Amino acid sequence: MVAALLIDMDGTLVDTEPYWMEAERALVAEYGEIWTEADAHSIVGFDLLHAADALRDRGGVTLSREDAVDWMLNRVIERCRVELPWRPGARELLLDCKANEVPVVLVTMSWRPLADAVLHAAPAGTFTGSVTGDEVSRGKPDPEPYLAACNLLEVDPGDCIAIEDSPTGVRSAWSAGCRTICIPHVVRFDPPDGVAKLDTLTGRTLADLDTLTR
Repeated sequence: MVAALLIDMDGTLVDTEPYWMEAERALVAEYGEIWTEADAHSIVGFDLLHAADALRDRGGVTLSREDAVDWMLNRVIERCRVELPWRPGARELLLDCKANEVPVVLVTMSWRPLADAVLHAAPAGTFTGSVTGDEVSRGKPDPEPYLAACNLLEVDPGDCIAIEDSPTGVRSAWSAGCRTICIPHVVRFDPPDGVAKLDTLTGRTLADLDTLTR
């Protein structure tokens, strides 16, 4: 069966991508520049430090990459405290995993403060662990985040199902050897051969995902 469910956060578990894009636009505006929708889409799923590099290179931001991340992270956390928008079917899938005693690990390029806020808001007992962008040396699309999640549980990647919404995240999970499902959200794309694709998690059970990825 399934050894673990490994799930991305922004855009997959919760619909926070619009919050990040809003923060990016606001930060670039501080420096008198314009951050376009295309600019925002180009860094969806990126490690936050690499996203900060793009803001500095293309958006005129002069903060250090770490300070740029902190600026945006604080703004997104504030928005999440007001409203945490769950993606359709995500909470139900977490509860299904709990009922079937299948561990769930959050694998996100967001940093620990935001991940903890989302984990705190999740149904009690649904997450076994988490891997965040500030805790790995190489972020997505490198396989390290997903390999770290598997090591955390001492399971084989091929026995795990990973769910992602971005090309960057899919590359990370697939190259780690996970059974990968993509649910494109902000960025529309066709997955590589071998990666399953869904429009939504609504009505999907763990058993459905198991069948889909075999």
